[in-house]
Amino acid sequence: MNLFVGIMIPFAGTVLGAACVFFLKDEMKPLLQKSLLGFAAGVMVAASVWSLLIPSMNMAEKMGKFAFIPAAAGFLLGIAFLLLMDKVIPHLHLDSNKPEGVKSSFSKSAMLIFAVTLHNLPEGMAVGVVYAGMLEGHAGITMAGALALSLGIAIQNFPEGAIISMPLKSTGISRMRAFVYGAASGAVEPLGAGLTILLISLIEPVLPYFLSFAAGAMIYVVVEELIPESAEGEHSNVATIGFAVGFVIMMIMDVALG
Repeated sequence: MNLFVGIMIPFAGTVLGAACVFFLKDEMKPLLQKSLLGFAAGVMVAASVWSLLIPSMNMAEKMGKFAFIPAAAGFLLGIAFLLLMDKVIPHLHLDSNKPEGVKSSFSKSAMLIFAVTLHNLPEGMAVGVVYAGMLEGHAGITMAGALALSLGIAIQNFPEGAIISMPLKSTGISRMRAFVYGAASGAVEPLGAGLTILLISLIEPVLPYFLSFAAGAMIYVVVEELIPESAEGEHSNVATIGFAVGFVIMMIMDVALG
Protein backbone atom coordinates (compact mmCIF):
# COMPACT_ATOMS: atom_id res chain seq x y z
CA MET A 1 0.00 0.00 0.00
CA ASN A 2 2.84 2.40 0.87
CA LEU A 3 4.41 1.59 -2.51
CA PHE A 4 1.21 2.41 -4.42
CA VAL A 5 0.76 5.67 -2.52
CA GLY A 6 4.40 6.58 -3.12
CA ILE A 7 4.22 6.27 -6.90
CA MET A 8 0.85 8.05 -7.05
CA ILE A 9 1.94 11.11 -5.04
CA PRO A 10 3.67 12.83 -8.01
CA PHE A 11 0.57 12.28 -10.17
CA ALA A 12 -1.57 13.83 -7.43
CA GLY A 13 0.61 16.92 -7.63
CA THR A 14 -0.08 17.25 -11.36
CA VAL A 15 -3.84 16.76 -10.83
CA LEU A 16 -3.98 19.43 -8.12
CA GLY A 17 -2.02 21.83 -10.30
CA ALA A 18 -4.28 21.21 -13.29
CA ALA A 19 -7.28 21.96 -11.06
CA CYS A 20 -6.10 25.58 -10.86
CA VAL A 21 -7.92 26.08 -14.14
CA PHE A 22 -11.17 26.11 -12.15
CA PHE A 23 -10.00 28.83 -9.76
CA LEU A 24 -7.93 31.21 -11.89
CA LYS A 25 -9.95 33.35 -14.28
CA ASP A 26 -7.25 34.56 -16.61
CA GLU A 27 -4.00 33.22 -18.01
CA MET A 28 -1.22 32.72 -15.52
CA LYS A 29 0.74 35.92 -14.99
CA PRO A 30 4.25 35.80 -16.52
CA LEU A 31 5.83 36.65 -13.16
CA LEU A 32 4.13 33.70 -11.46
CA GLN A 33 4.86 31.38 -14.37
CA LYS A 34 8.56 32.24 -14.31
CA SER A 35 8.83 31.70 -10.57
CA LEU A 36 7.07 28.32 -10.84
CA LEU A 37 9.26 27.19 -13.73
CA GLY A 38 12.36 28.17 -11.75
CA PHE A 39 11.03 26.35 -8.69
CA ALA A 40 10.39 23.17 -10.70
CA ALA A 41 13.92 23.34 -12.13
CA GLY A 42 15.43 23.69 -8.65
CA VAL A 43 13.53 20.68 -7.33
CA MET A 44 14.58 18.53 -10.28
CA VAL A 45 18.28 19.45 -10.01
CA ALA A 46 18.38 18.73 -6.26
CA ALA A 47 16.49 15.45 -6.73
CA SER A 48 18.91 14.44 -9.47
CA VAL A 49 21.90 14.98 -7.19
CA TRP A 50 20.75 13.71 -3.79
CA SER A 51 18.19 11.08 -4.77
CA LEU A 52 19.84 9.67 -7.90
CA LEU A 53 23.49 10.49 -8.60
CA ILE A 54 24.85 10.20 -5.05
CA PRO A 55 23.08 6.85 -4.41
CA SER A 56 24.37 5.64 -7.81
CA MET A 57 27.97 6.35 -6.81
CA ASN A 58 27.46 4.91 -3.33
CA MET A 59 26.25 1.63 -4.84
CA ALA A 60 29.37 1.47 -7.01
CA GLU A 61 31.81 1.98 -4.12
CA LYS A 62 33.24 -1.50 -4.66
CA MET A 63 34.65 -0.23 -7.96
CA GLY A 64 37.00 1.99 -5.97
CA LYS A 65 38.28 5.02 -7.81
CA PHE A 66 36.15 4.01 -10.83
CA ALA A 67 32.91 4.29 -8.87
CA PHE A 68 32.04 7.30 -11.01
CA ILE A 69 31.59 5.15 -14.14
CA PRO A 70 27.96 4.04 -13.60
CA ALA A 71 26.95 7.57 -12.65
CA ALA A 72 28.73 9.17 -15.61
CA ALA A 73 27.65 6.58 -18.19
CA GLY A 74 24.02 6.47 -17.04
CA PHE A 75 23.82 10.26 -16.87
CA LEU A 76 25.01 10.67 -20.46
CA LEU A 77 22.66 7.93 -21.67
CA GLY A 78 19.77 9.72 -19.98
CA ILE A 79 20.68 12.94 -21.77
CA ALA A 80 20.93 11.09 -25.10
CA PHE A 81 17.57 9.36 -24.56
CA LEU A 82 15.68 12.61 -23.92
CA LEU A 83 17.49 14.26 -26.82
CA LEU A 84 16.20 11.48 -29.08
CA MET A 85 12.67 11.76 -27.69
CA ASP A 86 12.81 15.53 -28.22
CA LYS A 87 13.66 14.98 -31.88
CA VAL A 88 11.08 12.25 -32.50
CA ILE A 89 7.95 13.19 -30.52
CA PRO A 90 5.96 16.10 -31.98
CA HIS A 91 5.44 18.71 -29.26
CA LEU A 92 5.02 22.42 -28.67
CA HIS A 93 6.46 24.46 -25.82
CA LEU A 94 4.85 27.31 -23.94
CA ASP A 95 4.95 30.73 -25.62
CA SER A 96 6.06 29.11 -28.88
CA ASN A 97 4.26 28.65 -32.18
CA LYS A 98 6.95 26.48 -33.74
CA PRO A 99 6.41 22.74 -33.17
CA GLU A 100 9.39 20.50 -32.50
CA GLY A 101 9.95 16.84 -33.31
CA VAL A 102 8.71 15.10 -36.46
CA LYS A 103 6.09 16.88 -38.54
CA SER A 104 2.52 15.97 -37.64
CA SER A 105 -1.09 17.10 -37.97
CA PHE A 106 -1.69 17.19 -34.20
CA SER A 107 -3.48 20.21 -32.76
CA LYS A 108 -1.69 22.84 -30.70
CA SER A 109 -3.40 21.53 -27.55
CA ALA A 110 -2.22 17.97 -28.24
CA MET A 111 1.37 19.07 -28.80
CA LEU A 112 1.37 21.13 -25.59
CA ILE A 113 0.29 17.98 -23.74
CA PHE A 114 3.01 15.94 -25.47
CA ALA A 115 5.61 18.48 -24.34
CA VAL A 116 4.63 18.15 -20.66
CA THR A 117 4.29 14.38 -20.97
CA LEU A 118 7.84 14.29 -22.33
CA HIS A 119 8.96 16.24 -19.25
CA ASN A 120 7.12 13.89 -16.90
CA LEU A 121 8.62 10.69 -18.32
CA PRO A 122 12.02 10.97 -16.58
CA GLU A 123 10.31 11.92 -13.32
CA GLY A 124 8.27 8.70 -13.38
CA MET A 125 11.42 6.74 -14.14
CA ALA A 126 13.22 8.41 -11.24
CA VAL A 127 10.48 7.53 -8.75
CA GLY A 128 10.27 3.95 -10.03
CA VAL A 129 14.01 3.27 -9.93
CA VAL A 130 14.35 4.68 -6.40
CA TYR A 131 11.49 2.54 -5.11
CA ALA A 132 13.00 -0.44 -6.94
CA GLY A 133 16.28 0.15 -5.11
CA MET A 134 14.44 0.47 -1.81
CA LEU A 135 12.60 -2.84 -2.40
CA GLU A 136 15.90 -4.55 -3.17
CA GLY A 137 17.25 -3.35 0.17
CA HIS A 138 20.12 -1.28 -1.17
CA ALA A 139 21.88 0.74 1.50
CA GLY A 140 21.29 4.43 1.16
CA ILE A 141 17.79 4.08 -0.30
CA THR A 142 15.11 4.00 2.38
CA MET A 143 11.34 4.29 2.28
CA ALA A 144 11.66 7.76 3.79
CA GLY A 145 14.15 8.76 1.09
CA ALA A 146 11.93 7.39 -1.67
CA LEU A 147 8.97 9.23 -0.16
CA ALA A 148 10.99 12.44 -0.09
CA LEU A 149 11.60 12.10 -3.84
CA SER A 150 7.90 11.45 -4.47
CA LEU A 151 6.91 14.50 -2.44
CA GLY A 152 9.55 16.68 -4.07
CA ILE A 153 8.42 15.76 -7.58
CA ALA A 154 4.78 16.23 -6.55
CA ILE A 155 5.61 19.75 -5.36
CA GLN A 156 7.21 20.65 -8.69
CA ASN A 157 4.39 18.88 -10.60
CA PHE A 158 1.85 21.25 -9.07
CA PRO A 159 3.06 24.27 -11.06
CA GLU A 160 3.56 22.08 -14.13
CA GLY A 161 -0.08 20.98 -13.97
CA ALA A 162 -1.21 24.60 -13.75
CA ILE A 163 1.19 25.72 -16.48
CA ILE A 164 -0.29 23.21 -18.93
CA SER A 165 -4.01 23.52 -18.06
CA MET A 166 -4.14 27.33 -18.09
CA PRO A 167 -2.74 27.78 -21.62
CA LEU A 168 -5.05 25.00 -22.84
CA LYS A 169 -8.03 26.96 -21.53
CA SER A 170 -6.81 30.02 -23.38
CA THR A 171 -6.94 28.07 -26.68
CA GLY A 172 -10.73 27.97 -26.37
CA ILE A 173 -11.46 24.56 -24.86
CA SER A 174 -13.60 24.19 -21.74
CA ARG A 175 -12.18 24.31 -18.23
CA MET A 176 -13.08 20.65 -17.66
CA ARG A 177 -11.28 19.50 -20.81
CA ALA A 178 -8.26 21.65 -19.95
CA PHE A 179 -8.20 20.05 -16.49
CA VAL A 180 -8.50 16.52 -17.88
CA TYR A 181 -5.75 17.10 -20.43
CA GLY A 182 -3.49 18.71 -17.84
CA ALA A 183 -4.03 15.87 -15.39
CA ALA A 184 -3.58 13.23 -18.10
CA SER A 185 -0.16 14.65 -18.98
CA GLY A 186 1.04 13.40 -15.60
CA ALA A 187 -0.35 9.88 -15.98
CA VAL A 188 2.91 8.75 -17.56
CA GLU A 189 4.62 9.12 -14.17
CA PRO A 190 2.87 6.36 -12.18
CA LEU A 191 2.82 4.18 -15.31
CA GLY A 192 6.56 4.62 -15.82
CA ALA A 193 7.27 4.11 -12.13
CA GLY A 194 5.12 0.98 -11.98
CA LEU A 195 6.77 -0.53 -15.06
CA THR A 196 10.23 0.15 -13.62
CA ILE A 197 9.30 -1.62 -10.38
CA LEU A 198 7.81 -4.60 -12.26
CA LEU A 199 11.12 -4.98 -14.11
CA ILE A 200 13.05 -4.88 -10.84
CA SER A 201 14.68 -8.29 -11.37
CA LEU A 202 16.22 -7.04 -14.62
CA ILE A 203 17.12 -3.60 -13.29
CA GLU A 204 18.74 -4.70 -10.03
CA PRO A 205 22.16 -5.66 -11.47
CA VAL A 206 22.47 -2.33 -13.22
CA LEU A 207 20.55 -0.18 -10.74
CA PRO A 208 23.34 2.43 -10.41
CA TYR A 209 23.14 3.03 -14.16
CA PHE A 210 19.35 3.40 -14.05
CA LEU A 211 19.55 5.88 -11.18
CA SER A 212 21.97 8.10 -13.07
CA PHE A 213 20.04 7.57 -16.33
CA ALA A 214 16.96 9.09 -14.67
CA ALA A 215 19.11 11.95 -13.36
CA GLY A 216 20.45 12.69 -16.84
CA ALA A 217 16.95 12.68 -18.30
CA MET A 218 15.71 15.10 -15.63
CA ILE A 219 18.67 17.45 -16.06
CA TYR A 220 18.05 17.48 -19.80
CA VAL A 221 14.53 18.77 -19.19
CA VAL A 222 15.85 21.44 -16.82
CA VAL A 223 18.59 22.73 -19.14
CA GLU A 224 16.74 22.36 -22.43
CA GLU A 225 13.31 23.60 -21.42
CA LEU A 226 12.68 24.87 -17.90
CA ILE A 227 15.59 27.27 -17.50
CA PRO A 228 15.34 28.83 -21.01
CA GLU A 229 11.57 29.29 -20.65
CA SER A 230 11.95 30.86 -17.21
CA ALA A 231 14.73 33.20 -18.36
CA GLU A 232 12.96 34.66 -21.41
CA GLY A 233 11.95 38.30 -21.30
CA GLU A 234 11.79 40.37 -18.14
CA HIS A 235 11.92 39.32 -14.48
CA SER A 236 14.33 36.41 -15.01
CA ASN A 237 15.62 37.08 -11.50
CA VAL A 238 12.29 35.81 -10.17
CA ALA A 239 12.99 32.47 -11.85
CA THR A 240 16.42 32.39 -10.21
CA ILE A 241 14.86 32.94 -6.79
CA GLY A 242 12.31 30.22 -7.55
CA PHE A 243 15.14 27.87 -8.53
CA ALA A 244 16.98 28.52 -5.26
CA VAL A 245 13.85 27.93 -3.18
CA GLY A 246 12.99 24.71 -5.01
CA PHE A 247 16.55 23.42 -4.77
CA VAL A 248 16.81 24.09 -1.03
CA ILE A 249 13.40 22.58 -0.24
CA MET A 250 14.19 19.38 -2.13
CA MET A 251 17.68 19.17 -0.60
CA ILE A 252 16.29 19.55 2.91
CA MET A 253 13.56 16.97 2.31
CA ASP A 254 15.98 14.42 0.90
CA VAL A 255 18.54 14.83 3.67
CA ALA A 256 16.02 15.12 6.53
CA LEU A 257 13.78 12.25 5.39
CA GLY A 258 16.45 10.09 3.77
